[in-house]
Amino acid sequence: MTTMIIGGGLSGLALADMLETAGQDYILLEARDRFGGRIMTEHHGVGYFDMGPAWFWPGQPRIAALIQRLGLEKFDQFSDGILTFEDERGNVERGRGFASMQGSWRLKGGLAALTQTLADRLPDARKQLNAQVVSLDKNAAGVVAVLTNGDTIRADRVVLALPPRVAAEIKFTPALPDQTITSMRSIATWMAGQAKAVAVYDTPFWHNGGLSGDAMSRTGPMVEVHDASPADGGPYALFGFIGVPPQGRADEQMLRQHLLAQLGRLFGPQATDPAKLYVKDWAFDPQTSTAADQAPLHAHPTYGLTRAMVGLWDDTLHFGGTEVAPQFGGYIEGALEAAENVLARLKVNDTRDTNAN
Repeated sequence: MTTMIIGGGLSGLALADMLETAGQDYILLEARDRFGGRIMTEHHGVGYFDMGPAWFWPGQPRIAALIQRLGLEKFDQFSDGILTFEDERGNVERGRGFASMQGSWRLKGGLAALTQTLADRLPDARKQLNAQVVSLDKNAAGVVAVLTNGDTIRADRVVLALPPRVAAEIKFTPALPDQTITSMRSIATWMAGQAKAVAVYDTPFWHNGGLSGDAMSRTGPMVEVHDASPADGGPYALFGFIGVPPQGRADEQMLRQHLLAQLGRLFGPQATDPAKLYVKDWAFDPQTSTAADQAPLHAHPTYGLTRAMVGLWDDTLHFGGTEVAPQFGGYIEGALEAAENVLARLKVNDTRDTNAN
């Protein structure tokens, strides 16, 4: 039985790795030209800078076990030093607040080291990039996916390992129940409305001034800033979450000017001249965000599978992205939780010959 996994982010990669380990037949399709989904790491010199999720925490057993199994290494988020606060008038104070990410972990090489290691473990014949699915057709022979280039791929069952709102854009034949589509569109895509900036420097000059790199601002455009330097050595970096709504940050050139001006207010004139300034706006990434995701999230949504999203197409259509994880939905731990849960629903048996020499 062949399983088609649509979405090559952490959920899809983890599920593919589980199926590979169990000796199962599968194909992994990813619309982008890279694997990883919302996990995306930029590299400048030997430095690595996460433009999507960057942290994981104690109490998240799946990600900890996977990192250990793959031989990767975590390190503590830097938080030593004085904090910075900017009020609504742009006045800057020092030593106020607390290091909000103290106690969190990051991954050496960036989180893309995790997704790329998983992707590299999969045989080339089992994975395909630039493979955006535009329609799924269930017939007596199974399920047929049609790609944007007109190619077709057949499987016995399908796992949608991507945000439900993005999955709702696929044409389904026979059509899914209205209640199912409504449920899919009602699940907010975690991080979809976010934008992130990373400023890279040759020296960690803020450390020399006793600053941790942590800052909170009521002026913006960044509302929250943290040290994003690698575990050892440089280049060094500061990153921030951009609090301006998507409609107000569409002009990236102007946004960059405001970002540099704010960095100068928070950390001094050296901060206005980074070696590199990365900006990633997930709200305008069509593989992550839909029009419904343009509205900002003010709290962590309640995630998990709704009843209308279970048992579809005679139990041959399943959901497996982080947004359907009931305990850690939205987090990278949730991506692994969702992969585990859908594996159980697939009722996979290990088909490897355990008696082979």
